[in-house]
Amino acid sequence: MPPCRMADAAASLPLFPLHGVLVPGAALDLRIFERRYLDMVGECGRNGSGFGVCLILEGNEAGAPATPVAFGTEAVIEDFGNTPEGLLSLRVRGRRRFHVLRTRVRDTGLVVADIEWRADAGASSRLRPEHALLAELLRRILLQVDAGHVDPDPALFDDAAWTGWRLAELLPLSMPQRQALLQLDDPHARLQFLLDGIAADPN
Repeated sequence: MPPCRMADAAASLPLFPLHGVLVPGAALDLRIFERRYLDMVGECGRNGSGFGVCLILEGNEAGAPATPVAFGTEAVIEDFGNTPEGLLSLRVRGRRRFHVLRTRVRDTGLVVADIEWRADAGASSRLRPEHALLAELLRRILLQVDAGHVDPDPALFDDAAWTGWRLAELLPLSMPQRQALLQLDDPHARLQFLLDGIAADPN
């Protein structure tokens, strides 16, 4: 299957490399203290734009610029505040996936990437019968973790993309597993990846 790209293929995005994977729709809390990222947040606020979250391939979250993997997720800022230590805190949510084409490092140490947006393959992402077990698993997980919250629209559980991303967010996956899911363009392939992993787990 050929790569699936969005129409607005080329863009530039500042990166926030982490020892973690953000998937579309998932929320993430961040603490910001380095000047390069404080400047990045200010720039995003002025432009009404997001920034990219990528898993670190080599290096650390603080200090010298880390080497990110080639696939990540755009993070949009939903809320901000201050920690008890006086640091900037952010609540961000994953939106679009992207593929890094090339990177450059600003004088401040901020990594900026030229990227292409990635879209799910196929015209329909309606859940297939063989993946119905995963939708039921997600319902049970949400009953535990979202007790007291507004229930999702029942129709969402028939959406292969939504179901796959929520399971990728909530299941106890390793970072390489979550990254592998992020790099798949086919929502049905993501669900099959999860189903195969559950079937292979003796526990």
